[in-house]
Amino acid sequence: MRRLAAILFLLLISGVAHANDKVTFGLDWKAEAEYGGYYQAVATGIYAKHGLDVTIQQGGPQVNHTQLLLAGRLDFNISSNSFLALNFVKENIPFRAVAGMFQKDPVVLIAHPGQGNDSFPALKGKPIMISADSRVGWWTFLKARFGYTDGQIRPYTFNLAPFLADKTAVQQGYLGSEPFSIKEQAHFEPVVLLMADVGFKGYASMIATSDQKIEQQPDLVKRFVDASIEGWYSYLYGDPAPANALIKEANPEMNNALIAYGISSMKTHGILDSGDALTMGIGTMAAERWAEFYQATSEAGVYPKGLDITKAYTLRFVNQKVGMDLKH
Repeated sequence: MRRLAAILFLLLISGVAHANDKVTFGLDWKAEAEYGGYYQAVATGIYAKHGLDVTIQQGGPQVNHTQLLLAGRLDFNISSNSFLALNFVKENIPFRAVAGMFQKDPVVLIAHPGQGNDSFPALKGKPIMISADSRVGWWTFLKARFGYTDGQIRPYTFNLAPFLADKTAVQQGYLGSEPFSIKEQAHFEPVVLLMADVGFKGYASMIATSDQKIEQQPDLVKRFVDASIEGWYSYLYGDPAPANALIKEANPEMNNALIAYGISSMKTHGILDSGDALTMGIGTMAAERWAEFYQATSEAGVYPKGLDITKAYTLRFVNQKVGMDLKH
């Protein structure tokens, strides 16, 4: 009996020792194709293979996952763009990007066809509907690059009705969402202008976590980043069906056509897999690109001179060519 008890005890502690680490990961919006790599890593067991038990929490207009991360209720979250990462440096908040999943920010301007609004220079001086947070973000790039002014700004309410009612209207959007909705509702192909294609250097949809976790649990951070990258290769270049099933379960507003459009948009425009990512792998970041982004935004008056931007990110967990074999 003693021997049996000893064996059972060893089995018990062995099981505990090999239990997957629980990780809670927050998105910056509701489940959609733009998060497909993470859902794929859950659905296909990629996270489990790396010793992780990952719970994905959706975001939304009323959810502030950054606050949840800083309060310790999330282990990782999506940092939407490079502005957010630099804002934390400016405010001395110990939080940084550990992977830059989107090499191109999917933010776009959308216009009606046949109105002469088919390029960024053509929109100079014309009314454009943008959100309040965009005004202190990518709008500063457009002002510096194309001479836009704040007098052009009109409020954007995340509702397509004003745009559809006015053929001269121009509004902000997201590459994989609003263009599809416009085609579905109004049956025309809108003009879609991607800022990343005219020199906007910011990363987007970055994985972020606390400095404390990086210092105290670097192996956990590495495994989460590696597994997430593998999930993205599997989603983009393998069978995305497992992730899509989870996405539709989490967000019933998603349907097969919209998800397929999102995947196609990301692949066609190289949102994840372009530039440095072609040689260094999805998630790659470069110190030079961060410096270029900071120089442009500081010259535009968004950030003070002398900011230590190395506190906005770390290259410790990326540029390792992880998962690139899954592409072929």
